[in-house]
Amino acid sequence: MGFLEFSNDIQRLVADYGTLVYALMFLWTFFEGETFVIFAGAAAQQGTLHFWSLLLVAWFGSFSGDQMWFWLGRRYGTRILEKRPKWRGGVDGALEMLKRYDTWFILSFRFIYGVRNFASFAMGMARVHPLRFAVLNFVAAFVWALSFAGFGYMFGHALEAAMGDIAHNFLYIMLGVFAVSSTIVYLVHRRQAKKSAARAAAAAAETAKDKLAAD
Repeated sequence: MGFLEFSNDIQRLVADYGTLVYALMFLWTFFEGETFVIFAGAAAQQGTLHFWSLLLVAWFGSFSGDQMWFWLGRRYGTRILEKRPKWRGGVDGALEMLKRYDTWFILSFRFIYGVRNFASFAMGMARVHPLRFAVLNFVAAFVWALSFAGFGYMFGHALEAAMGDIAHNFLYIMLGVFAVSSTIVYLVHRRQAKKSAARAAAAAAETAKDKLAAD
């Protein structure tokens, strides 16, 4: 689906259903919806949608979705993982990043592809304090909504005029940049952690060796 086609679809939805379109956006962002929010931001720039209404809907939709996954993880995490063992890798990855980066991870997990789908669930399992998670999640959801809706609003018209159908692929490229950047950061920190663990193991072995020599 190209940029113009998607924009026309949003205009058609607004014409047919009016403000119910915002309810659809809430449900979409409840689960994910980065690309949808970008296109909706572009539609707002064209006057089809109200930007601040879009921002609020995307903000609270994203916030509510992750709150739900948090509480599912907190109350039923172990039971759910027993039924869905394929989730284990994603959950373990999210828990590892939470252990290393703590607050920064809670604020940024929406932009880290590969673990974001499991992050809130994992944080519930990790017994992060509910109030602390809710406050940080509220802030992070705002940043997420503003970033993607704002991008669509600021550059949607230019992309439509200059690139037409190619704009759709360009937006996916932008999301891919987020994914690659996040992966590089993760791999660098993982390598540093391995080096630190190796140094700690070597120091422990040396200490043990000195102790045996003293005995």
